[in-house]
Amino acid sequence: MNKSRLLAGAALLLGCLALHRPVFATGRAECLSAPSKILGHPVAYCVLLPPSYEAGKTRRYPILYLLHGLGDNEQMLIHSGGFNLVEDLWERHQLGDLLIVTPDGGSSFYINSRDGQRRYEDFLLREFLPQIEKRYRTQAGRASRGIAGISMGGYGALHLAFRHPELFASLGAHSAALLEKLPTIIVSDSRQLARSRILADVFGSPLDPVFWKHNDPLAIARTASLAGLQIYFDCGSEDDFGFDAGAVALDKLLGSRHIPHEFHLYPGSHNWIYVAEHLPALLQFHFRAFESASRQGNSSQ
Repeated sequence: MNKSRLLAGAALLLGCLALHRPVFATGRAECLSAPSKILGHPVAYCVLLPPSYEAGKTRRYPILYLLHGLGDNEQMLIHSGGFNLVEDLWERHQLGDLLIVTPDGGSSFYINSRDGQRRYEDFLLREFLPQIEKRYRTQAGRASRGIAGISMGGYGALHLAFRHPELFASLGAHSAALLEKLPTIIVSDSRQLARSRILADVFGSPLDPVFWKHNDPLAIARTASLAGLQIYFDCGSEDDFGFDAGAVALDKLLGSRHIPHEFHLYPGSHNWIYVAEHLPALLQFHFRAFESASRQGNSSQ
């Protein structure tokens, strides 16, 4: 995403919200780092804690892992003004209490790289999730765990949930980096060359079509067992990178398999203005999914 456009849009939207914000107890953002033997270095993360987190020391919460896009970092919701938006939802009682955790994913696409040098998927599942859910008061188990992402983070969320549906009750994505085929790089285009270097670090140089397909959320979704996974995704109909075509393809694929899901193709392009407009719907979807999974769990006991 273009950061200047992203920040300008967020400032405009969230400035309007702030003008009408009543004074309530607020949530808190905590930014720390998690050690990793798999990656060989600590990984920064931020967690948004709802206002009620400090009040009761025994209450446990559902948790949403929210993955940032390419060029961003773990402070995505803080420097964009997204935290203000979340606080506004809490204050207006339009979103239930949950923890929102954003780890720094670099340019990893949240998968293990082709050369095996960056095993981000292994780190996230084997080290990061257990550490976070031990440190913070989270509700145990799949029914209270969701994953979502924006752009590259949307790719990561779809990939991780489709490949490991036993870990997540809910899945969401805004403007996910979905491509129906391996991208073709035009050598004379400097922007494409820059993207190709980023892709090469993850998917091999030259890009490995077998490895690409092995990790492609569209390919995984063709055979993955997704029963019980609640799915939401949306995309702008004028997405700058053509990810809208990938989103439509995923919608058709899931529909052909009769897998329940919620999909929206809204007017808009690939920027924070689009994300800020639709982030509340994604967060509310996840909280409803947690409530539904909890009810189903209680009724089966």
